[in-house]
Amino acid sequence: MTLQQMHYLLEVAKSGSMNKAAEQLFISQPTLTKAIKEAEEELGFTIFIRNNRGVTLTKRGDDFVADIRRVYQQYQALMDKYADPDSLSRKRFGVSTQHYSFAAKAFVEMVRQFGTLNYDFAYRETTTARVIEDVASGKSELGILYRSPYNERVIDRHLVDNNLKFTPIVKSQAYVYLWKGHPLADKDAIRFADLEDYPCLCFEQDGDDTSYMAEEILSDRLYPRRVVVRDRGSMLNLMVGLGGYTLCSGIIHEAYNGEDYRCIPFKPEPGFPNQDMEIGLIARIDNVPSASAEVFVKTIKNYFK
Repeated sequence: MTLQQMHYLLEVAKSGSMNKAAEQLFISQPTLTKAIKEAEEELGFTIFIRNNRGVTLTKRGDDFVADIRRVYQQYQALMDKYADPDSLSRKRFGVSTQHYSFAAKAFVEMVRQFGTLNYDFAYRETTTARVIEDVASGKSELGILYRSPYNERVIDRHLVDNNLKFTPIVKSQAYVYLWKGHPLADKDAIRFADLEDYPCLCFEQDGDDTSYMAEEILSDRLYPRRVVVRDRGSMLNLMVGLGGYTLCSGIIHEAYNGEDYRCIPFKPEPGFPNQDMEIGLIARIDNVPSASAEVFVKTIKNYFK
């Protein structure tokens, strides 16, 4: 079996469709179908089941694709390390993450090291479900999200179902994040009762498990005032305009969020304890890290030294 055939098989498995895979590979569908058929004949078993909705992997095909994915990633890693840079096509590296300014800083430093001439980079701040989906599908090589005693059972189930692994980066507890002109901005610590008159700002989530997939720590609490936003810029604007706040890890990079905001420890009290959160990287279990991924991870770890 050739590396080209492996590439074709991986693309079909990812797309779930011969048509879509052919478009991504810039070849005709008959050419792709012929290559897949030849691979199945050579192996002596069926890799894909064709139906009206596309293609699905057989049990043996699923095991085989997982094996060749590792082989193909090792080949790509070797090419990245030893091949003449001028002879290679553009490389790709993507990160999907919850809204963390430290991740943006690490991504910028990594891109500066490699440059954008021969790379297609992607940085996606998105929902928790989409972070998992992007990494599982191969759209992004790495993802960043957090687990806590409240959500870890649901998060871990989604990771296992998608053949993903979680590697811890840093632990923290809850902090209140708000505008410097907020009435509570000068406090040394903030209790839950102090926040009753102000709206809690939360990032919108997808799917059915929105409470467990929430990006904000202490998402199991009931907030009498709540405003949902889709992006970090809107959240910062509403902190100023509405006197809103959010609950976060306390790990803020001022160069990216600005100096007009304050991060204040959440003060636990009876009935309202604090909660540990563990931020980490997710990747496919069979992933062979690219050079870009290795630099990105190293940069993040250096940030927390």
